[in-house]
This record gives sequence, structure tokens and C-alpha cells, in this order.
Amino acid sequence: MHHPSNPINLDNNATTRPLREVADAVTRALGDDWGNPSSVHRMGIGARRVVELARESVAMLVGCQPRELIFTSGGTEGANIAIRGSIAHAMQSNPRRRVLVTTRFEHSAVRETAESLERNGLAEVVWLDGGEGGVPSIDALARLLEARAAEVALVSLMWANNETGAISPIAQLGALCRRHLVRFHTDATQWVGKMPTDFASLQIDLASFAAHKFHGPKGVGALFVRRGEHFESEQTGGPQERSRRGGTENVPGIAGFGVAADCARAFLASGNSAQLAARRDAFEQQICSETHSIAHAAKCERLWNTSNIAFERLEAEAILLLLSERGVYASAGAACSSGSLDPSPVLLAMGVTAERAHGSIRFSLSRETSELELDRAATVIIDSIAKLRRSSSAAIA
Repeated sequence: MHHPSNPINLDNNATTRPLREVADAVTRALGDDWGNPSSVHRMGIGARRVVELARESVAMLVGCQPRELIFTSGGTEGANIAIRGSIAHAMQSNPRRRVLVTTRFEHSAVRETAESLERNGLAEVVWLDGGEGGVPSIDALARLLEARAAEVALVSLMWANNETGAISPIAQLGALCRRHLVRFHTDATQWVGKMPTDFASLQIDLASFAAHKFHGPKGVGALFVRRGEHFESEQTGGPQERSRRGGTENVPGIAGFGVAADCARAFLASGNSAQLAARRDAFEQQICSETHSIAHAAKCERLWNTSNIAFERLEAEAILLLLSERGVYASAGAACSSGSLDPSPVLLAMGVTAERAHGSIRFSLSRETSELELDRAATVIIDSIAKLRRSSSAAIA
């Protein structure tokens, strides 16, 4: 049996291992460039240079102007700024414009922000229907915008689903919003760094993402704000980030973010993601055929790294604990909710039965995941599922 002293991490949608170059950049900024980037003396200017060089690196990764990026603490803060700030701004100019359009498939950073705004009477939320796998329906959005575009403050739809990997048709969704003169935000947290991104060529007004999803440090992210788009800043108290997010910049985190962005660009240019997708497919097919299980959203276009498999009549918690003991790390849906034993609200919203959702496990690769690791993991998973099924059928008998 595989020994946990050399574990295999298949929970990379939760977070990825920072690259050595990233850790070095963070350490260097902590040791050498510890000045306040807002100070006008040489020490401050050195820190400012670190921040602005990183901003250029991130801008090159996502295809935008450096001035269109606001550094944040991560994907959750970016989504909150985009949603709350856009709704407040829209209602200032037109109190009728208070509708937020999103889906039940979103990450909790978007879903719970929408619920909070609705509960506090700050917005009316329209939950769009979606197709299989948690992909929003273009037709549903088109019908809604035909009827109510003048009342919509913001449409917020994720680019790639964090639980199933399903990819939304973001170019068409953005074009539809632009045609109706409605602002469009995408939660691009699982997309950026794993897939080629070019905001300049898309009709996206706002996009949030985080460094730690592509081998950067935690606690740092960015919000893309297309030039000319305005929002009400939630955070007051400083002129940083063009007065749109006050507070002294996280220079070491930003330095690491810049290096992670440069490395992600090299990875995307290498074309290795096709090979990784084939690796994921083989892993998934082997597990599904040997355990008689099904993969969620398998018919959808998916990220190369995500596989969410439903193991019927088993509890996700029992599977995860046994896998963890045997040195394979996975998750049941979003990391933010892994402390809860309820079935994933995202899977339930997709029409998955509660029983099937209860036994669903997400396996997510990183670009460092080797074929050998996946082969070893598949053996452990297949064996663990067989063991749990034997003990559950013995308990029933």
C-alpha cells in the first residue's frame, strides 16, 4: 500500500504548492524590499518597483493593461468588490437598476454575497437556470436580458466550475451582456493560470482571480477592472490601488504573484495542458470502470485538471478519511465548505440526487502531477472504494 510519508495531492483546486521561485521571491521581498510602496524615499521606491513589475507580469498573463488590475487578498475579496461595488454604483445613478444575475453553481464567494445582498434588501437576485455540469444557459440569460436589461446592475457568472471543472461559454455570455449594455463580472479563480486568458479580446468588464490556484502564494489576488468601468469602493482609508482598495500593499505576496504569473505563462506556452487532460481522462476512466461509478459533467467541456466522481451508496467523509490515511488527498467540493457534511449545494443545483452528491469526491491535478502519481492514486482509490463497499454491505447485512 502507498505510504503516507510520500503523499499524493489531488486537491489542487483548493490550493497548489508554491513554486520554489515563488517562495524565493516572497523571501527576497520580506528581506530586501520591506519598505512601504507609498513612501517617497528610496526604500519605498524599491518596494513600489517590486509591486509594479509584478503587476506587469500578471497583466501579461491575463491580457490586459497593468492599470486595469487591482491587487486584492484573493478571489473572495475580488468577487465581493466587483459585486457589491457594482451594485452600489448602479443604484446611485439609477435606483431601479438593482438586479444581480448569477447562478446556484457559483463558488460561495459569489453565491453567498448574492444571498447576503438579497437578505439585506440591497439587491434583487435572479438565479439563472443552467445546463448540465453547472454551466449557465445562454438562452436563459438572453431571455432575461431581453425582458429586464434596464434593471440589471451586474451579471456574475463563473468561468470554470471549481467543483466539476465545467467551462462556461464566457465569450458568448460576455457578448450578450455587452449587446444589452449590462456589466459583466466573471469569477475566473479556477481558470486563470491553467488556461490561456486574454481579457482584451473578451467582453468581460470585471474578473476576479487568485495567485494560490496556480502555484503562487495565498492571501493575494487581483481584480481586473476594464478601463472606464467604475464601482463604489467598499474599503476606504487610503489612496492605494488608484484609491479603489485602501491599505498598504502586500509586497511579498504580490512579488510571489508576479513570479507565479511568469511561470504560468511559460507553462501555457509549453502546450502541456493537453497531455495533462489526457492523463486526467485515463485516471477518471480507470476509476469509473473499476468502481462502476460516474463522473459529473463528463459530457461538458472541462478544465484539464478536474474530475468529480460520484461513488454510489458511500459517504464522502468516509472515503476522504480512508484515502488520507493511505496518502491520497482529495476533497468533497469546495475547500471552504469541506468542514460541512452536507452534500455540495453546487451538485444539488445541477440536479444531482442527494444520495449521489453525498458520495461525490473531487480530484484535482496540478501541472506538477505526474503520470506515476496518478497511477498510484488510482490503485489506492479503487482499493479503498472496494473496502468501503464491502464493509457497508456487511453492515447492511
